Amino acid sequence: MNETVQPDRAAGSSVAVATLSRQLRDRPIIPLLGLALALVVVFALVSPRSMNPEWVGVQLRAAIPLAILAGCQTLAMLTGGIDLSVGAVASLVGFLVAALLPGIGTPAALLVAFSAAALAGLVTGIGVGIFRVHPLIMTLAMSLVVFGSANALQLLLVKIQSGVPDLIRSIGSDTLFSVLPYNLIVFVPVAAAIILGLRRTGYGRLLYAVGDNPIAARLAGARAWQVLVVLYVISALLAAVAGVLISGLTNVASVNLADTYVLPSVAAAVIGGTSIMGGRGGYGGAVVGALILTLLSSLLGTLGLPEATRQVVFGSIIVAVAAIYARVTAES
Repeated sequence: MNETVQPDRAAGSSVAVATLSRQLRDRPIIPLLGLALALVVVFALVSPRSMNPEWVGVQLRAAIPLAILAGCQTLAMLTGGIDLSVGAVASLVGFLVAALLPGIGTPAALLVAFSAAALAGLVTGIGVGIFRVHPLIMTLAMSLVVFGSANALQLLLVKIQSGVPDLIRSIGSDTLFSVLPYNLIVFVPVAAAIILGLRRTGYGRLLYAVGDNPIAARLAGARAWQVLVVLYVISALLAAVAGVLISGLTNVASVNLADTYVLPSVAAAVIGGTSIMGGRGGYGGAVVGALILTLLSSLLGTLGLPEATRQVVFGSIIVAVAAIYARVTAES
């Protein structure tokens, strides 16, 4: 009798574990929200005096630019690619807007800066989609080209640069009632466009199809090169939006403004459940992943760890979280 019950219990446990793993794989946002809540609890234990509405606003304000850049990586990784040029593009746009706005006005400055970003994305997309250059190589090369161009422009525009304009600084750093950051005005429409675009549009389905099985997608009539060209233009424009917000957040406009955001943006997408092999993932998890990394960085700073130690701990935790998530959800 007992011998019969024990195998039944073991089989039931195996089914429960398999069901849980499937749910976590299909809905990664659930464990991610749990991890974010755990970090908040740890922060409250470490620094209870810091826990107030203003702290919430600070964390959200800092996480939003990273979340937008994580959107760039999510879209690229869905096709099996990556975009390492987002930091250089974001820095270029932040610098151009700050440098040009006092002289030519807000609309013209934004138009020039976003046009430069779109051009960089177009060149990247042509390289990846038409000439079949690997995305890692192409985006890394483009980041160097953009950085060099930004340095040349800095020499030309340094005389007219007057710092970050008040409008950009207000959107990037101010909060409403010390809780809701103004950059939510930009982030909410951007996030909604990405999420709805992936779920409800034909182009979103093409991104998944190209990343999951490019041969089958081509046989079905999809032109992968067109999908990739549009993808990297969209990624560059998203990076441009993030660059403007980062400039306002830091009150700095420089040609290496967003360099430190590149690898965290990749980490946020991976932690958020997007497969680096393509074909699986979503933006909701990447947003929570960006919030997790922001909370983690804030926690390490509160602990007073030296910068070198913080980098080691930060990187180790990212690797551990990504490995655990991959294990639980059967990702490889």
